Amino acid sequence: MSDSTSRPWDGSIVRYPDPAIEVLDERFAKIRIGNAAVERLWTGARWTEGPVWFADHRCLLFSDIPNNRILRFDEETNQVSLFRKPSNNTNGNTRDLQGRLISCEHDTQRVTRTEHDGSITVLMDQFDNKPLNAPNDICVHPDGSIWFTDPGYGTLFQYEGHWAEHELNPNVYRLDPDTGNATIVADDFGKPNGICFSPDASKLYVVDTGASHDPDCPKHIRVFDVDGTQLKNSREFVDMSPGTSDGVRTDIFGNLWASASGGLGHDGVHCFSPEGDRIGKIHLPEICSNLCFGGNKKNRLFMTGSQSLYAVYLETSGAQTP
Repeated sequence: MSDSTSRPWDGSIVRYPDPAIEVLDERFAKIRIGNAAVERLWTGARWTEGPVWFADHRCLLFSDIPNNRILRFDEETNQVSLFRKPSNNTNGNTRDLQGRLISCEHDTQRVTRTEHDGSITVLMDQFDNKPLNAPNDICVHPDGSIWFTDPGYGTLFQYEGHWAEHELNPNVYRLDPDTGNATIVADDFGKPNGICFSPDASKLYVVDTGASHDPDCPKHIRVFDVDGTQLKNSREFVDMSPGTSDGVRTDIFGNLWASASGGLGHDGVHCFSPEGDRIGKIHLPEICSNLCFGGNKKNRLFMTGSQSLYAVYLETSGAQTP
Protein backbone atom coordinates (compact mmCIF):
# COMPACT_ATOMS: atom_id res chain seq x y z
CA MET A 1 0.00 0.00 0.00
CA SER A 2 2.09 2.87 -1.26
CA ASP A 3 -0.36 5.73 -0.81
CA SER A 4 -2.34 6.24 2.39
CA THR A 5 -4.92 8.27 0.45
CA SER A 6 -6.02 5.06 -1.29
CA ARG A 7 -7.84 4.19 1.94
CA PRO A 8 -10.25 6.92 3.11
CA TRP A 9 -10.61 7.38 6.87
CA ASP A 10 -13.34 10.02 6.89
CA GLY A 11 -16.26 7.61 7.08
CA SER A 12 -16.83 7.36 3.33
CA ILE A 13 -17.68 4.03 1.71
CA VAL A 14 -14.80 1.62 1.15
CA ARG A 15 -14.45 -0.52 -1.96
CA TYR A 16 -14.10 -4.24 -1.18
CA PRO A 17 -11.72 -5.82 -0.63
CA ASP A 18 -10.41 -3.08 1.62
CA PRO A 19 -7.01 -1.89 0.29
CA ALA A 20 -5.91 -1.36 3.90
CA ILE A 21 -5.70 -5.16 4.23
CA GLU A 22 -2.69 -6.32 2.23
CA VAL A 23 -2.14 -9.98 1.31
CA LEU A 24 1.55 -10.89 1.08
CA ASP A 25 1.08 -14.67 1.09
CA GLU A 26 -1.81 -16.97 0.19
CA ARG A 27 -1.94 -18.11 3.81
CA PHE A 28 -3.18 -14.63 4.69
CA ALA A 29 -5.72 -14.65 1.86
CA LYS A 30 -7.58 -17.37 3.77
CA ILE A 31 -7.72 -15.12 6.85
CA ARG A 32 -8.87 -11.91 5.17
CA ILE A 33 -12.61 -11.52 4.69
CA GLY A 34 -13.28 -9.99 1.31
CA ASN A 35 -16.19 -7.80 2.39
CA ALA A 36 -14.94 -6.81 5.84
CA ALA A 37 -13.31 -3.38 6.12
CA VAL A 38 -11.06 -1.80 8.71
CA GLU A 39 -13.24 0.47 10.87
CA ARG A 40 -12.20 3.45 12.94
CA LEU A 41 -14.48 3.02 15.94
CA TRP A 42 -13.43 6.08 17.92
CA THR A 43 -10.82 8.80 18.10
CA GLY A 44 -9.95 11.42 20.71
CA ALA A 45 -7.15 9.96 22.84
CA ARG A 46 -3.53 11.02 23.21
CA TRP A 47 -1.91 7.56 23.23
CA THR A 48 -4.10 4.46 23.34
CA GLU A 49 -2.79 1.13 24.63
CA GLY A 50 -3.59 -2.09 26.44
CA PRO A 51 -6.83 -3.36 24.83
CA VAL A 52 -8.51 -6.27 26.62
CA TRP A 53 -11.81 -7.93 25.71
CA PHE A 54 -14.56 -8.70 28.26
CA ALA A 55 -16.86 -11.20 26.52
CA ASP A 56 -19.23 -11.36 29.49
CA HIS A 57 -19.91 -7.64 29.13
CA ARG A 58 -19.43 -7.40 25.35
CA CYS A 59 -16.99 -4.58 25.86
CA LEU A 60 -13.38 -3.65 25.32
CA LEU A 61 -11.28 -1.79 27.87
CA PHE A 62 -8.28 0.17 26.64
CA SER A 63 -5.84 2.67 28.11
CA ASP A 64 -5.31 6.32 27.23
CA ILE A 65 -2.01 6.68 29.07
CA PRO A 66 -1.28 10.45 28.93
CA ASN A 67 -4.90 11.27 29.82
CA ASN A 68 -4.57 8.99 32.86
CA ARG A 69 -7.69 6.98 32.11
CA ILE A 70 -9.04 3.61 31.00
CA LEU A 71 -11.85 3.76 28.46
CA ARG A 72 -14.62 1.29 27.65
CA PHE A 73 -15.96 0.52 24.17
CA ASP A 74 -19.42 -1.08 24.21
CA GLU A 75 -19.92 -3.36 21.21
CA GLU A 76 -23.71 -3.21 21.45
CA THR A 77 -23.96 0.58 21.34
CA ASN A 78 -20.62 1.43 19.65
CA GLN A 79 -20.12 4.04 22.36
CA VAL A 80 -16.94 4.84 24.28
CA SER A 81 -17.24 5.82 27.92
CA LEU A 82 -14.96 6.34 30.90
CA PHE A 83 -14.14 3.21 32.90
CA ARG A 84 -11.52 4.56 35.32
CA LYS A 85 -9.87 7.89 36.04
CA PRO A 86 -7.29 8.28 37.40
CA SER A 87 -5.76 5.06 36.14
CA ASN A 88 -2.23 5.75 37.39
CA ASN A 89 -1.23 5.97 33.73
CA THR A 90 -2.10 2.32 33.15
CA ASN A 91 -0.56 0.77 30.03
CA GLY A 92 -1.03 -2.97 29.38
CA ASN A 93 -4.09 -4.94 30.51
CA THR A 94 -5.21 -8.55 30.47
CA ARG A 95 -7.57 -10.86 32.41
CA ASP A 96 -6.68 -13.67 34.78
CA LEU A 97 -8.28 -17.10 34.81
CA GLN A 98 -11.06 -15.81 37.09
CA GLY A 99 -11.89 -12.99 34.66
CA ARG A 100 -10.40 -10.20 36.74
CA LEU A 101 -8.64 -7.23 35.17
CA ILE A 102 -4.84 -7.28 35.53
CA SER A 103 -3.08 -3.99 34.76
CA CYS A 104 0.39 -2.49 34.41
CA GLU A 105 0.45 0.93 36.07
CA HIS A 106 3.19 3.32 34.97
CA ASP A 107 2.87 6.06 37.56
CA THR A 108 2.73 3.76 40.60
CA GLN A 109 5.25 1.31 39.07
CA ARG A 110 3.14 -1.72 39.90
CA VAL A 111 0.97 -4.61 38.68
CA THR A 112 -2.58 -4.60 40.03
CA ARG A 113 -5.69 -6.75 39.97
CA THR A 114 -9.21 -5.32 39.93
CA GLU A 115 -11.40 -7.60 42.01
CA HIS A 116 -14.97 -8.44 41.05
CA ASP A 117 -16.24 -5.91 43.61
CA GLY A 118 -14.13 -3.15 42.04
CA SER A 119 -11.46 -3.00 44.73
CA ILE A 120 -7.82 -3.02 43.64
CA THR A 121 -5.17 -5.44 44.87
CA VAL A 122 -1.48 -4.70 44.39
CA LEU A 123 0.13 -7.87 43.06
CA MET A 124 3.70 -6.58 42.69
CA ASP A 125 5.46 -3.25 43.00
CA GLN A 126 9.03 -4.27 43.80
CA PHE A 127 11.61 -6.97 43.27
CA ASP A 128 14.58 -7.69 45.52
CA ASN A 129 13.41 -4.77 47.69
CA LYS A 130 13.74 -2.35 44.77
CA PRO A 131 10.84 -0.62 43.01
CA LEU A 132 9.81 -1.87 39.58
CA ASN A 133 10.76 0.44 36.71
CA ALA A 134 7.24 0.80 35.24
CA PRO A 135 5.47 -2.42 34.13
CA ASN A 136 4.43 -2.22 30.49
CA ASP A 137 2.63 -5.24 29.04
CA ILE A 138 1.28 -8.47 30.48
CA CYS A 139 -0.19 -11.92 29.80
CA VAL A 140 -1.43 -14.89 31.81
CA HIS A 141 -0.30 -18.52 31.48
CA PRO A 142 -2.88 -21.34 31.69
CA ASP A 143 -1.45 -22.24 35.10
CA GLY A 144 -2.54 -18.81 36.36
CA SER A 145 0.92 -17.25 36.56
CA ILE A 146 1.34 -13.67 35.35
CA TRP A 147 4.16 -12.78 32.96
CA PHE A 148 5.02 -9.14 32.35
CA THR A 149 7.64 -6.79 30.93
CA ASP A 150 9.23 -3.92 32.85
CA PRO A 151 11.13 -1.63 30.45
CA GLY A 152 10.48 1.54 32.43
CA TYR A 153 8.96 3.83 29.79
CA GLY A 154 6.55 5.20 32.39
CA THR A 155 9.40 6.58 34.48
CA LEU A 156 11.39 7.94 31.55
CA PHE A 157 8.72 10.47 30.56
CA GLN A 158 6.38 12.63 32.62
CA TYR A 159 3.90 12.41 29.73
CA GLU A 160 3.15 8.77 30.65
CA GLY A 161 4.02 8.77 34.34
CA HIS A 162 6.85 10.53 36.17
CA TRP A 163 10.61 10.74 36.15
CA ALA A 164 12.38 8.19 38.34
CA GLU A 165 15.73 6.47 38.48
CA HIS A 166 15.67 2.80 37.55
CA GLU A 167 17.06 0.51 40.23
CA LEU A 168 16.41 -2.68 38.27
CA ASN A 169 17.37 -3.89 34.81
CA PRO A 170 14.62 -3.94 32.16
CA ASN A 171 13.49 -7.49 32.95
CA VAL A 172 10.73 -9.92 32.06
CA TYR A 173 9.07 -11.40 35.16
CA ARG A 174 6.93 -14.38 36.11
CA LEU A 175 4.64 -13.79 39.09
CA ASP A 176 2.70 -16.40 41.05
CA PRO A 177 -0.31 -14.36 42.23
CA ASP A 178 -1.23 -16.92 44.90
CA THR A 179 2.12 -16.87 46.69
CA GLY A 180 3.44 -13.49 45.58
CA ASN A 181 6.68 -15.11 44.50
CA ALA A 182 8.28 -13.55 41.42
CA THR A 183 11.26 -14.56 39.32
CA ILE A 184 13.17 -12.96 36.45
CA VAL A 185 12.70 -15.11 33.35
CA ALA A 186 14.67 -12.89 30.92
CA ASP A 187 17.18 -10.13 31.66
CA ASP A 188 18.97 -9.44 28.37
CA PHE A 189 16.52 -7.12 26.59
CA GLY A 190 17.13 -3.50 25.67
CA LYS A 191 13.49 -2.65 26.38
CA PRO A 192 11.16 -5.68 26.70
CA ASN A 193 7.71 -4.59 25.60
CA GLY A 194 4.83 -6.63 24.11
CA ILE A 195 4.40 -10.17 25.39
CA CYS A 196 2.13 -13.13 24.59
CA PHE A 197 2.00 -16.93 24.55
CA SER A 198 1.50 -19.28 21.62
CA PRO A 199 -1.93 -20.98 21.56
CA ASP A 200 -0.69 -23.99 23.55
CA ALA A 201 1.50 -21.79 25.81
CA SER A 202 4.59 -23.76 24.83
CA LYS A 203 6.24 -20.61 23.48
CA LEU A 204 6.51 -17.03 24.70
CA TYR A 205 6.95 -14.08 22.35
CA VAL A 206 8.57 -10.88 23.64
CA VAL A 207 9.06 -7.65 21.70
CA ASP A 208 12.28 -5.69 22.16
CA THR A 209 11.85 -2.00 21.32
CA GLY A 210 15.43 -1.13 22.23
CA ALA A 211 15.99 2.60 22.55
CA SER A 212 14.65 5.12 20.06
CA HIS A 213 17.80 7.23 20.21
CA ASP A 214 20.13 4.29 19.52
CA PRO A 215 19.88 2.90 15.97
CA ASP A 216 21.98 -0.10 16.96
CA CYS A 217 19.50 -1.33 19.56
CA PRO A 218 17.42 -4.33 18.50
CA LYS A 219 13.95 -3.86 17.10
CA HIS A 220 12.97 -7.47 16.88
CA ILE A 221 10.56 -10.00 18.36
CA ARG A 222 12.11 -12.94 20.17
CA VAL A 223 10.57 -16.30 20.94
CA PHE A 224 11.37 -18.68 23.79
CA ASP A 225 10.38 -22.22 24.67
CA VAL A 226 8.47 -22.31 27.95
CA ASP A 227 9.97 -24.88 30.32
CA GLY A 228 7.73 -24.91 33.36
CA THR A 229 8.46 -21.68 35.21
CA GLN A 230 11.49 -20.83 33.07
CA LEU A 231 12.39 -19.93 29.48
CA LYS A 232 14.93 -21.56 27.22
CA ASN A 233 16.15 -21.54 23.60
CA SER A 234 15.90 -17.79 23.02
CA ARG A 235 16.02 -16.87 19.32
CA GLU A 236 14.94 -14.08 17.01
CA PHE A 237 11.50 -14.65 15.55
CA VAL A 238 11.32 -11.61 13.26
CA ASP A 239 13.21 -8.35 12.76
CA MET A 240 10.77 -5.42 12.59
CA SER A 241 13.30 -2.98 11.08
CA PRO A 242 13.11 -0.30 9.81
CA GLY A 243 10.29 0.16 12.29
CA THR A 244 9.44 -1.66 15.46
CA SER A 245 6.60 -3.54 17.14
CA ASP A 246 4.83 -3.07 20.47
CA GLY A 247 1.89 -5.27 21.47
CA VAL A 248 1.49 -8.82 20.11
CA ARG A 249 -1.13 -11.60 20.14
CA THR A 250 -1.50 -15.06 18.60
CA ASP A 251 -4.49 -16.63 16.88
CA ILE A 252 -5.77 -20.22 16.94
CA PHE A 253 -3.60 -21.12 13.94
CA GLY A 254 -0.43 -19.99 15.69
CA ASN A 255 0.00 -16.82 13.64
CA LEU A 256 1.55 -13.89 15.47
CA TRP A 257 -0.17 -10.52 15.07
CA ALA A 258 2.20 -7.65 15.82
CA SER A 259 1.41 -3.97 16.10
CA ALA A 260 3.83 -1.90 14.04
CA SER A 261 5.24 1.58 13.66
CA GLY A 262 7.79 2.94 11.24
CA GLY A 263 6.00 5.28 8.87
CA LEU A 264 3.79 5.00 5.81
CA GLY A 265 3.56 1.40 4.60
CA HIS A 266 4.72 0.05 7.94
CA ASP A 267 2.26 1.49 10.47
CA GLY A 268 -0.53 -0.87 11.46
CA VAL A 269 -0.46 -4.60 12.14
CA HIS A 270 1.81 -7.26 10.60
CA CYS A 271 0.78 -10.91 10.60
CA PHE A 272 3.46 -13.62 10.77
CA SER A 273 3.09 -17.35 10.25
CA PRO A 274 4.27 -19.68 13.05
CA GLU A 275 7.50 -20.03 11.05
CA GLY A 276 8.11 -16.27 11.09
CA ASP A 277 7.03 -15.43 7.53
CA ARG A 278 5.33 -12.05 7.11
CA ILE A 279 2.11 -13.05 5.36
CA GLY A 280 -0.07 -9.94 5.62
CA LYS A 281 -0.47 -6.37 6.78
CA ILE A 282 -3.30 -4.21 8.04
CA HIS A 283 -2.40 -0.62 7.23
CA LEU A 284 -3.49 2.18 9.54
CA PRO A 285 -3.08 5.95 9.14
CA GLU A 286 -1.28 6.14 12.49
CA ILE A 287 1.01 4.04 14.65
CA CYS A 288 -0.54 0.90 16.11
CA SER A 289 0.46 0.40 19.73
CA ASN A 290 -1.37 -2.79 20.69
CA LEU A 291 -4.14 -5.19 19.75
CA CYS A 292 -6.36 -8.01 20.94
CA PHE A 293 -9.04 -10.33 19.61
CA GLY A 294 -12.62 -9.98 20.76
CA GLY A 295 -16.21 -10.03 19.64
CA ASN A 296 -18.75 -12.83 19.92
CA LYS A 297 -16.53 -15.33 18.06
CA LYS A 298 -13.18 -13.77 19.03
CA ASN A 299 -12.71 -13.07 15.31
CA ARG A 300 -12.68 -9.29 15.59
CA LEU A 301 -9.22 -7.75 15.86
CA PHE A 302 -9.22 -4.57 17.93
CA MET A 303 -6.26 -2.23 17.36
CA THR A 304 -5.25 0.77 19.46
CA GLY A 305 -3.66 3.48 17.35
CA SER A 306 -1.93 6.63 18.45
CA GLN A 307 -5.19 8.49 19.10
CA SER A 308 -7.85 6.04 17.92
CA LEU A 309 -9.46 2.63 18.23
CA TYR A 310 -9.82 0.43 15.12
CA ALA A 311 -11.28 -3.00 14.40
CA VAL A 312 -11.58 -5.52 11.59
CA TYR A 313 -13.27 -8.92 11.29
CA LEU A 314 -11.04 -11.83 10.24
CA GLU A 315 -11.47 -15.49 9.36
CA THR A 316 -9.55 -16.57 12.44
CA SER A 317 -9.96 -16.25 16.19
CA GLY A 318 -7.73 -15.22 19.05
CA ALA A 319 -5.89 -17.95 20.90
CA GLN A 320 -7.88 -19.18 23.87
CA THR A 321 -5.95 -17.28 26.51
CA PRO A 322 -7.21 -14.43 28.72
